[in-house]
Amino acid sequence: MGLKRIIKKGLGLGEMGFTKGGGNINWFPGHMAAATRAIKHRLKISDLVIEVRDSRIPLSSAHPGLQPQLSAKRRVIALNKKDLANPNILNLLELVELKLKEVISREPTLLVMVVGVPNVGKSALINSIHQIALSRFPVQEKTKRATVGPLPGVTQDIAGFKIAHRPSIYVLDTPGVLVPSIPDIETGLKLALSGSIKDSVVGEERIAQYLLAVLNTRGTPLHWRHLNNRTEVSQSETENKHEYNLKDLRPKRRKPPNASDVTYIEDLVTGVQRALHVSLSEFDGNVEDENDLESLIEQQFEVLQRALKIPHKASEARLMVSKKFLTLFRTGKLGPFILDDVPDANSGF
Repeated sequence: MGLKRIIKKGLGLGEMGFTKGGGNINWFPGHMAAATRAIKHRLKISDLVIEVRDSRIPLSSAHPGLQPQLSAKRRVIALNKKDLANPNILNLLELVELKLKEVISREPTLLVMVVGVPNVGKSALINSIHQIALSRFPVQEKTKRATVGPLPGVTQDIAGFKIAHRPSIYVLDTPGVLVPSIPDIETGLKLALSGSIKDSVVGEERIAQYLLAVLNTRGTPLHWRHLNNRTEVSQSETENKHEYNLKDLRPKRRKPPNASDVTYIEDLVTGVQRALHVSLSEFDGNVEDENDLESLIEQQFEVLQRALKIPHKASEARLMVSKKFLTLFRTGKLGPFILDDVPDANSGF
């Protein structure tokens, strides 16, 4: 039985009912419709397009509505966030620099458009390209940096940046856009899990259920068996109330963790991985059966609540478990993942 069918039945989502209110994912704020039209218009005058995708979902993070126009342009598909996915992916900045040099050698003025779905790191990539340009080409006037944020929807207008003077290089930073409706359940959940769709649209609990379904059906927690032998050197310290908030793991948060915070996070992650390993290894059901999978996930919410040190009497304990669990995944603390089914690196993908 395919994972998609298991998810739809085992998570009680029904036929395509995987948002909080049921039905297809439909997160299409007003600015996305206008931005999509503007992107298609400005693609016509762009010399080079950099399509940024999330390395964890290199197929699902492609915008299907823009592919006909993108495929007709000189294009670099940049797989961003590779630290969260597969270490074998090429250094995308080196590739972008190579393509820029190829085009610059033929054209004195270059207009580069950066496109992609929300929250794949377009603005961060532009700032990295900016740094490359500063080290390679002289700039006579002050240049601007693109605004970067950890949540989807930070960029809502097309913004132009001149990143080099000789040759003249302009970069267009575009808003992340989606199709008006995402009919495929698994594609929608992958986009939500990777942060391209606001959590409030799908619901943190459903996204966490999907992540647990993926981990269990792949047997990922069974690879964490070595953690059962690890001694938590800071156990007495972490049993005390700790002030560090996992939200601070996200980019642009208040402060980086100190040594004590790092130890606390490491022990928390170890506790989560150990709890999931034990729950799956002791599970006597079949993860390919939707009813068994649902039962396992319910058990794992309970063990995660203890591992994440969430009070049993918390009125919103399940929501708190979901939020913290998703934060650990999205910041790479649970390890690198590729959610899409892609060919092995040796097959030429």
